[in-house]
Amino acid sequence: MTGDPPSAPGRILLKLSGELLAGGSGAGIDPSSLEAYAGELTAVSSAGWRPGVVIGGGNVIRGVSSSGISRNRADSMGMLATVINAIAVADAIERSGGRASVLTSFQIQGMDCFTPDLASRLLDSGHVVLYAGGTGNTHLSTDTAAALRAVQTGCRMLMKGTKVDGIYDRDPKRYPGARRFDTLSWDTVLRLGLGVMDAAAVAVLRDNSLPFLVFDVTDPSGITRALADPSIGTLVGEGPKECQE
Repeated sequence: MTGDPPSAPGRILLKLSGELLAGGSGAGIDPSSLEAYAGELTAVSSAGWRPGVVIGGGNVIRGVSSSGISRNRADSMGMLATVINAIAVADAIERSGGRASVLTSFQIQGMDCFTPDLASRLLDSGHVVLYAGGTGNTHLSTDTAAALRAVQTGCRMLMKGTKVDGIYDRDPKRYPGARRFDTLSWDTVLRLGLGVMDAAAVAVLRDNSLPFLVFDVTDPSGITRALADPSIGTLVGEGPKECQE
């Protein structure tokens, strides 16, 4: 398929759930989980990859589902939650011997705002760059932020880590007979409403011919495994609209 995954190290964008940092508790930041994911990101960078990272804030607050709070304010709280997570991961990366920078989508005193040029310079200098604050706009998800940052920084692929090993036609945890896809097109993901990534994010990736990989990252080492062998997940690009496993 066209839109193949990169075969050699280069710029990539990793989209990770904030809940991964919570460990088994589902909320807050678990030190051992934080260190494990930070260590993996450090290893990926040391191997020559140039990872940008967007981390959600669901372990702190989920803006879209915050009961009793207006959507605009809840989304603003969610964006701040992603800043908390990004700072924590950057600190853990540096403690593990790596280099990391946090770039925000809105001004925070003492922190740098995102620009494509600044992000590119940091990536090329070996920093893991964490993009915090979503897009800086309410009513848009961190999926959309990840797609935008991947395009803006010239990434070769977006990798979305999930709790399952790819895209299925139904929830595989609820339906044991759910069908898993090896590859899909962007248009098929949108047409079938598969929901693995927000439609706005998929449209951004499609319009810029940027493939994305959905893979299991419940174990941090899944990042390295997916880089070595993208077939462990589902690759979305321009190729066959539907391919069975």
